[in-house]
Amino acid sequence: MPTLAVGTLPGHDSCRTMPSARPGKAHGIDARACRVERAGWVRFRARSIAHRTVADRTKGAMRGVQPTRADSRQAGQQSAPPAGGSRRWSRPVLSPAAFVRRYWLPASSLVFLLVGFVARAVPAMTAWSERIWFAGLVVTGTPVVLHTLRGMLRGRFAADIVAMLAILTAVILGDPLPGLVVVLMQTGGEALERYAEGQASAAVRALEEQAPRIAHRIVDEHIEDVPVERVAVGDTLLVRPGEMIPCDAVVVKGRSDVDASRLTGEPVPISAAPGVPLMSGSLNGEEPITVRATAISRESQYARIVELVRSAQASKSPLQRLADRYAVWFTPLTLAVAGLAYVLSGDVIRVLAVLVVATPCPLILATPVAIIGGINQAARRQIIVRHGTALEQLGKTRVAVFDKTGTLTIGMPQVSRVVPAPGFAVPEILALAGAVEQESSHLLARTLVDAAERAGVRFPAALHVKEAPGRGVRGVVDGRQVAIGSRPYIVEEVGANGVALSALDQQTAGLRAYVAVDGKVAGVVEYADQLRPNLAAFFQEMDRLGFERTILLSGDHESNVEAVARSLGITEARGELLPQDKVRVVKELVADGEKVLMVGDGINDAPALSSATVGVALAGHGGGILAEAADVVILVDELSRVADAVHISRRALRIALQSIWIGLGLSGGAMVFAALGFIPPTVGAFLQEAIDVGVILNALRASR
Repeated sequence: MPTLAVGTLPGHDSCRTMPSARPGKAHGIDARACRVERAGWVRFRARSIAHRTVADRTKGAMRGVQPTRADSRQAGQQSAPPAGGSRRWSRPVLSPAAFVRRYWLPASSLVFLLVGFVARAVPAMTAWSERIWFAGLVVTGTPVVLHTLRGMLRGRFAADIVAMLAILTAVILGDPLPGLVVVLMQTGGEALERYAEGQASAAVRALEEQAPRIAHRIVDEHIEDVPVERVAVGDTLLVRPGEMIPCDAVVVKGRSDVDASRLTGEPVPISAAPGVPLMSGSLNGEEPITVRATAISRESQYARIVELVRSAQASKSPLQRLADRYAVWFTPLTLAVAGLAYVLSGDVIRVLAVLVVATPCPLILATPVAIIGGINQAARRQIIVRHGTALEQLGKTRVAVFDKTGTLTIGMPQVSRVVPAPGFAVPEILALAGAVEQESSHLLARTLVDAAERAGVRFPAALHVKEAPGRGVRGVVDGRQVAIGSRPYIVEEVGANGVALSALDQQTAGLRAYVAVDGKVAGVVEYADQLRPNLAAFFQEMDRLGFERTILLSGDHESNVEAVARSLGITEARGELLPQDKVRVVKELVADGEKVLMVGDGINDAPALSSATVGVALAGHGGGILAEAADVVILVDELSRVADAVHISRRALRIALQSIWIGLGLSGGAMVFAALGFIPPTVGAFLQEAIDVGVILNALRASR
């Protein structure tokens, strides 16, 4: 029997069945609304209506949903937030007070230095220059000394110790200029580090802001609005069109299509009918439904995802600064040289000179300058690295973990093939079905129309088109009765032969819609998610980058996940995973000492992204919550940018290490000359400045 193949995905479709209560991952509603069910069809409208409190909190920051014909009739309704939420990945602008707190020390030390030089240039004020420098050293050096001492009391013996000793020695010896120069470079380097580190993630706050707030409780046939926290198990609730399900519940009355894609990530809406369980945070479609609460709000699925993100972020241990790792041996070496200089010469000035030239400014400056340069280069590639630690760690990852739907696949079903029944041809089916589908604004109706147009099919006019929400659509085409929809719709409404349908069932699998013409079964349209283009080249590049393991994790069925993995050459794949299951897998890898890169694109991936060494969010359809949970955000819908980000990270680290070794080598040589008395402290301070400038100039190559 002839068929039309349209980009068939190897193996089974990634969204072949209706999603159950297991979460996968999320997408914006406008990109994910569809209407297919297992062996059938669900009519689903991406409604631009939602709970008013959610819309109010997210107003102005959301990517709106394109309205359908039904939407235009819903006057006064608020837009539903897409799964991604607002684009909150950008670096917050510092308030004036925060700016002063962050940068007052390097700015003040620079001002004291300049004012002292001006005073020295004026003959009548030459004596004041030393006083100005000394006052500046006390004012700006005291916080540096106290900060370093507090770190030592906590067991942190870092690169700052040599700088602290140089400041204290300069104060004791009354030689403020070298000490003030050390303060400037030390505090300036730390300011650069703080800038490179960026801001803490607001993922938990963003999740909580989009949580359902109000429930409509039915009591004695009256409806009362109550906070979701007051909903008890067993309460009967009304969920209006476009509203979020306030807590985990089961449908007791009504039928609708519920979009759970922001939780499951699968593009198939749930056909809500009596007895069907629904997850909190899902978005109701175009019909009101009555549900019975099965869990209180804080124990529902949405709350569990919030808590997973919170605990994952809290469990991440801070990383040791790159500078501190080198200071472990450089600081004792400096102290040994300073002590040896004093023992051999008895000259305390030589000790100060050694400490000044050995102040580890190259250690402090090289990494943040290179990291900031790498962050800027990544931004030009539309890759947002949210903090410096992410860029530093990204280049060290060796295990890559990928979500499936929307990450490795396009994330939306397309027509994969058409199987005609005896007596019908593929072009005929596409023409007739496409004619009635043209009258629909549903996303998959457009998918079928697009597939037919690509096959060169021309559509006759359709008359008397009528849709049955959640079931199918029918109309008259060239005097023939044409219907397309779910199996029950075709059997019950059209009177098609169930035996003929069963014969077609044996030839198809996954997502499908049935077509009937004049009461006879005409064929089946099969849908499948499509793999992203150029994935083979992408994974080859990941291999060249030295990734030792590639793992595929998904909430989709095991067979679908394994089929995709086989087609891509991925040897480790796991399906039917809840968000907490993904977190467990990632945490086990990290606990085994692996540096893990996790790539995902939905809210349910947020906990796993937070648990990985580096989490990367594909935010081409909107950033928001997922972007806040991630360390790296890719703004375009191109998976290849992940490899680009790794390239940029490794180059920035390579340049940073090169700058560190150059700076330490020059400082080490200067220490020898200072210990021998050839470099006085003031000259040593400016020599260290020159070394720092050289280190900075070399590290700036990371931005090119």
